[in-house]
Amino acid sequence: MFGWRNSRGLVIGAAGLVLLALGACRKPVPAGTTPSVLRISQRNEPASLDPQLATLPDEYFSARALFEGLTTPAPGGDAPRPGVAEHWNVSADGLVWTFHLRTNAMWSNGDPVTAADFVYSYHRMLTPALAAAKAPLFFAVRNAQEYYRGTISNFDAVGFAAPDSHTLVITLAHPVPYLPALAATGAWLPVHPATLEREGSGRDSHWAEPGRLVGNGPYQLTAWLRGQHVEFIRNPHYWNAAAIAVPTLRLVSFDSGDAEERAFRSGQIDLTMSVPIQRIAFYEAKEPDRLRRQALFETRYLALNLQHGPLADARVRRALSLVIDRKALTARVLQGGQRPALSLIPPGLGGYIPAESLGEDISAARELLAAAGYPGGRGFPRLEFSTWTNTPVLEVLQQRWKSELGIDTGIVLREGRAHLAALAAGDFDLALMPLIPDYDDPSDGFGDFLTDAPTNYGHWHEPAYDDLVQAANQNPDPVRRRAQYQAAEKILLQALPVIPLYFGVQNYLISPQVRGWQTDRLWTRFYSQVSLHEN
Repeated sequence: MFGWRNSRGLVIGAAGLVLLALGACRKPVPAGTTPSVLRISQRNEPASLDPQLATLPDEYFSARALFEGLTTPAPGGDAPRPGVAEHWNVSADGLVWTFHLRTNAMWSNGDPVTAADFVYSYHRMLTPALAAAKAPLFFAVRNAQEYYRGTISNFDAVGFAAPDSHTLVITLAHPVPYLPALAATGAWLPVHPATLEREGSGRDSHWAEPGRLVGNGPYQLTAWLRGQHVEFIRNPHYWNAAAIAVPTLRLVSFDSGDAEERAFRSGQIDLTMSVPIQRIAFYEAKEPDRLRRQALFETRYLALNLQHGPLADARVRRALSLVIDRKALTARVLQGGQRPALSLIPPGLGGYIPAESLGEDISAARELLAAAGYPGGRGFPRLEFSTWTNTPVLEVLQQRWKSELGIDTGIVLREGRAHLAALAAGDFDLALMPLIPDYDDPSDGFGDFLTDAPTNYGHWHEPAYDDLVQAANQNPDPVRRRAQYQAAEKILLQALPVIPLYFGVQNYLISPQVRGWQTDRLWTRFYSQVSLHEN
């Protein structure tokens, strides 16, 4: 699924003393010295390092250091690579996938990684009591959705089987040619059964803590000082440990882009999450070797609460969208390579090509608002934006709606998880949200707005949309599948339960000491390719 549950970086306030702590105990590496710690900015404090409870990209930054799935993402949008599974094959009808696991894959305590461990992990993920937000990423598996919904109670009926310790067989409800990409998502990362049996497997368990967590990834958890940093050391039991060049990773918390940029310039971190808008031009002109830009499969959009007054009227929603100058928003306000979102699903995601385009028409917007009963904005109630980040985008929208439609709005800045909780509770009028896919296929984004999707925050209900998306999800014909998605997107962009704004880009800073750093359009980081060198 898209988003931070979803989706796919919410900024959660870090401890105010983090820079003081950095300056006191983590000084820049002296010239001529090869550093041993890769220090990376962290903008969202993880709620948990349990991969099956993770929802934010920042949580998966940690989870992918600690755990490895059957397959792993590949840089550059390539096909997923072998992870714990060395290779796999699929039946002629596309329903049965057989994954063959490495015989040298081990947990960080030396236990072998087995196919039964994956079955245990997926059973836990689909257990209704866990209420895992990413469980829908398993619904293509036979009877997985039924088990999660409680329709069936016998997990043996779900399409996972371990005929031996190094063979995992997955039976699907319908053909899913992108299953290796699904298996590479964070939700499919395994957990160590013996640890959870000992420490507890529920949401309130503390198994994912230093000294308790057992993983099978390239790193081990050594410290987690909330609001300060999470630290990992190289896992000697990892099957490919010899290829891991960086001995220690440290994810350092910051509460703003300005704070992390200052820390970067003073040599206290090696990689930032972002660059302040007002500093992008400086780095482009003066230090282009330190500035990186990664285009993302991410849509920033406004979620609208369709149960709140005038927003229930599609004419009002279209009027709000029609006065947005998306080209000016990206070129003059954001200035970081973002693109106007004239559709909801990012072009190119899984090869998808949007068929519908949003536009700007102020005259039509005023007519729609008047037809809805609010000529010139008269009688229109004050609305509030909910947001987790103090972005100028919302201020621009405020001004635009006021000047062109006569509508007043306010901005409510919430801590990141409070923002998500407000959306889940329906306690919002309009909310800034990112749509970030878990895997490279349009099915993930379209699924966010199905009637029963937990990320359908505005409670939009359109049976024709649901039918088209579900049909496309199961259609093996790529041409017909694309046409069905395009028809679904046309319905959504006419109803506008959400208003797309722009397609995201990550601008970040990197030290010359860091070599081989790679990310992708899905916010994935690739720790195994990176190395550190002398100043």
